[in-house]
Amino acid sequence: MTTAPADESVKRTLTPRGQDRRDALIAFATTRFAQNGFHPTSVSEIVDGVGVGKGVFYWYFRSKDELLLEILRDALFGLRRAQKEAIRESSDPIKALELGIRSSLLWSVNHPEIIRLVMFAWTEESFAQDMRKGREIMTQDTARHIKQAMKMGLIEQGDARIMATAVLGVSDELGRQHAISGEPLDSSVIEVAVRFCLRGVTGEP
Repeated sequence: MTTAPADESVKRTLTPRGQDRRDALIAFATTRFAQNGFHPTSVSEIVDGVGVGKGVFYWYFRSKDELLLEILRDALFGLRRAQKEAIRESSDPIKALELGIRSSLLWSVNHPEIIRLVMFAWTEESFAQDMRKGREIMTQDTARHIKQAMKMGLIEQGDARIMATAVLGVSDELGRQHAISGEPLDSSVIEVAVRFCLRGVTGEP
């Protein structure tokens, strides 16, 4: 999955209640944007759904556009946390790549609403720069494992960035197809995708 860039700056120091309100706004808006569309959904609809006033909304977000970017940034944090947890105990870069691909696919399958928002954001020029930065972060994460495997002599030398881009392409497309169809994805499909990506990187039959 490709999302907006990770931005670890904190605009405000939130109390536990403030964090809960922000999370509630993000959760409601995520569902409503994914179901009804970003443009048709108004700020009034969001605050009414959460049960707060517009002043509360604008305390956390300067605009609806910024809210969507925060949704996508939070999603990227979540995806990268899932990947880091999956590979935490692996010192083998090939194994880490396998675990990372699988965790990414599983995350995408479990977050179809986010994938639909990502698909939308790629079509809007106002979000394009953020989306490209997010793609770059994911590409670098994947390429790092491939470069390490090359350095250790586990795979032939090549363009790690192109390989990483190809791996992300498979993951992104599978996530998109699942988000569009809304049908449950059999685990065997994920395993096929993982093997396909690994064979493309390692060159093994």
